[in-house]
Amino acid sequence: MFVGTLELDVLLGDVRSLKQKRSAVRPIVAELRRHFDVAVAEAGHLSLHRRALLGVAAVAADGEHVRDVLDACERAVAGRPEVELLSARRRLLGPED
Repeated sequence: MFVGTLELDVLLGDVRSLKQKRSAVRPIVAELRRHFDVAVAEAGHLSLHRRALLGVAAVAADGEHVRDVLDACERAVAGRPEVELLSARRRLLGPED
């Protein structure tokens, strides 16, 4: 079994309140869950209006599949015009870890 995690630090566009932030982050989280069947949550920068840290996790029997899914998630977020992807950090844990 392989477990992969991905942390995406994003800068949101014209957001002036935490309520606007939630309405900007919620569709991103829903899209990742729906299209890639991964666990996703806003995991950091909770009190900042224009920043969000999204945590993504995937589990599979094959490490290559986990990497492919996390790559696709990163590309999906980077391709959204309303956000700027500042950084992406990933980890992969396998049977020997």
